[in-house]
Amino acid sequence: LSPSILSPPTRLPRHAILRAPLATPTCPPRLLPTIAAAMPPSPPAPRLLLLLALLIACAASGVGCSGPRFAQLDRLRELHQRERRPAAEQVDAARGLLARLLPSHSASFEFRVVSTEQCGGKACFIINNHPSFDGEGTPEILILGASGVEISTGLHWYLKNYCAAHISWAKTGGSQLSSVPYPGSLPRVPAGGILIQRPVDWSYYQNAVTSSYSFAWWDWERWEKEIDWMALQGINLPLAFTGQETIWQKVFQRYNISKSDLDNFFGGPAFLSWSRMANMHGWGGPLPQTWLDDQLTLQKKILSRMYAFGMSPVLPAFSGNIPAALKLKFPSAKVTHLGNWFTVDSNPRWCCTYLLDASDPLYVEIGKLFIEEQIREYGRTSHVYNCDTFDENTPPLSDPNYISSLGAATFRAMQSGDDDAIWLMQGWLFTYDPFWEPPQMKALLHSVPVGRMIVLDLYAEVKPVWINSDQFYGVPYIWKVISPFL
Repeated sequence: LSPSILSPPTRLPRHAILRAPLATPTCPPRLLPTIAAAMPPSPPAPRLLLLLALLIACAASGVGCSGPRFAQLDRLRELHQRERRPAAEQVDAARGLLARLLPSHSASFEFRVVSTEQCGGKACFIINNHPSFDGEGTPEILILGASGVEISTGLHWYLKNYCAAHISWAKTGGSQLSSVPYPGSLPRVPAGGILIQRPVDWSYYQNAVTSSYSFAWWDWERWEKEIDWMALQGINLPLAFTGQETIWQKVFQRYNISKSDLDNFFGGPAFLSWSRMANMHGWGGPLPQTWLDDQLTLQKKILSRMYAFGMSPVLPAFSGNIPAALKLKFPSAKVTHLGNWFTVDSNPRWCCTYLLDASDPLYVEIGKLFIEEQIREYGRTSHVYNCDTFDENTPPLSDPNYISSLGAATFRAMQSGDDDAIWLMQGWLFTYDPFWEPPQMKALLHSVPVGRMIVLDLYAEVKPVWINSDQFYGVPYIWKVISPFL
């Protein structure tokens, strides 16, 4: 790449975190001239440095991604690196993926985890011809990576660019691997090897409502395929929402709220996303205890595999949404009855959920317990938590002070349970509801110390919010695509 391509693009939003799929470079039209596609090289100079279709620019008013302004994001990078699973476990995860994807070639590749120093200071993968290759049955290609995700991404890159393979979801072509040569005859790479750095630290994946659009029906076999796909695509910051109702059940039990009290709070599997976001409650339920227990078991498998690859799963946090039973248990609590979202058959039974006021002491207490219970149950955390306040629900007050107090309490609850918490918030509310004028947006975005919140510009390929909000008023954000509303 020429120095001009490696330089920051002049039109890039200066503190945006941008993500596009690794295998198929796509990005906003203005950014296309700044990204070089990773094409199969004709034997080039030693060790090519190619940019994937991921780009980050966090500078705001001349301040870069690192430094005092975003010190907590630097801290998060350090934590993710330090708390990552051992190298041997990440290699095993990548080898397991290869065995599931291309079992005939399990002996054709060798994987190793390397330090970011060997990558030039960034996460990367390095593809070399294996020095011990001696015909079929011995390793032909050596892939080094800063994590199991980087190794898997390197495998995908090699199969696509050197073997003309295509790997996608089952309904969009699936894994087309017939073009991969037989073991012992894989294409060689340039003698100096190929090094490809990750220009951004995190590649985010999923939409909160996908839990009900698709995931509600998945078993471990299907989840295993999806996590493999994530690793191949370079995803290292995925949502992990499965099983949270069982965690909530444990938290609310501390307030003497029974399962029967929660039957009218949790929605059915296909509607959980909207009961989680306080849009409706009870519809499609109740949830059997066996289902709740099975989902928690499934979540533990999901998290274990994500961590094994070196991913950083995003867990849920408390947004103030409470069951009606809590209001009865604490009649003096400050509770707001929200309005009708889109209830079923105009029946008020399913609508108008309850929101605990941020000024009530119970708010931070419950949020803290929820974070702590997840860490206790799962054994660890990645310190990033998704929480969406007023998702397709209009706040009861437009007073910026009220909105700021809600945001501050939401973050305080996260931080009380995890001192290193980062709030990841979907920006859909700013797209959906005209209520969010600049004073209200600023009040919510600035209710949290800068660098402790990351906003998802959720529908940026169609309705980008960063353009009309002075780039989220200085708050770090992710440019995101809703690909078939996943």
